Amino acid sequence: MSESAAIFSAVVQQRRSVRSFLPAPVDRAILEAAFTSAQQAPSNCNTQPWQVAVASGESIERLRNKIPHAFNSGAWTMDFPYDGKYAGVYKERQYAAAATLYGAMGIRRDDKAARSEQFANNFTFFGAPHVAFLFLPEGFGLREAADLGMYAQTLMLSLTAHGLASCPQTALSFNCDIVREELGIDPSNKLLFGLSFGYEDTSDSVNSCRTERAALADCVRFYD
Repeated sequence: MSESAAIFSAVVQQRRSVRSFLPAPVDRAILEAAFTSAQQAPSNCNTQPWQVAVASGESIERLRNKIPHAFNSGAWTMDFPYDGKYAGVYKERQYAAAATLYGAMGIRRDDKAARSEQFANNFTFFGAPHVAFLFLPEGFGLREAADLGMYAQTLMLSLTAHGLASCPQTALSFNCDIVREELGIDPSNKLLFGLSFGYEDTSDSVNSCRTERAALADCVRFYD
């Protein structure tokens, strides 16, 4: 394995979804370096169909106060439907991941109150000092959403390479109107998901969670 391949493999293996962060903010120069590297993500015809709003400081605190209240009151607003259905092996993987996550925190499967409380931590960004909201401009669809996904993965790997942790969160799209209002985002930009990030709190048991990945042969076939 070449040196560059080894470095890349190490970064990929290190990246995971972290659900507890230290409150210390990340220096702006580090943030700009990480996000600059992410701009190298591929996209169809190089359209780069992503708009990203990064909230820190007072802006993230306002959102940390408003979003949980809106969620608890049932005042959800979403730009994209949340109606995916998992079945078969995909459902099995979902169950296994949930069991691993809640098991790391000592939460039983039948403890619905504790599970709901942990889920609600999504809306306070797991204590992260920064959160990025990823938008698609109006009129874009599935193909451009795939481009945004490639950007998000590139960004998460970049954050990892800069010594930071992150967690992609579909739940952060459940209150899109509040996010746009607080950050002054034009309504033509549609919120797909959010990404909390910062320095990992290694003392929190939730971050001991390690989900498994399917074997290569289960997902990839090579043809000669």
